Amino acid sequence: MITAIVFVNADVARIPEVAESIAAIDGVSEVYSVTGAIDLIALVRVRHHDEVSSVVADRLNKVPGVTSTETHIAFRAYSRHDLESAFSLGLD
Repeated sequence: MITAIVFVNADVARIPEVAESIAAIDGVSEVYSVTGAIDLIALVRVRHHDEVSSVVADRLNKVPGVTSTETHIAFRAYSRHDLESAFSLGLD
């Protein structure tokens, strides 16, 4: 599974509708409205690297109200939830 974290800047007046449109794209698992220099963070989860460009460049970037994006590909995931599950199974 390939995970991409996409920082999205959007027309401020349209952030809720932009977020909903992005969330409806196949391959986008979650969209967060955030504080700071960016407006939204979208998590893209796909099986193959070439699907990232299909989701981000071909669809997400073309959502009306999106003004810019910056995409980061995750190398490895670290999750407290995963660690807690392992310990609850008695793994050391």
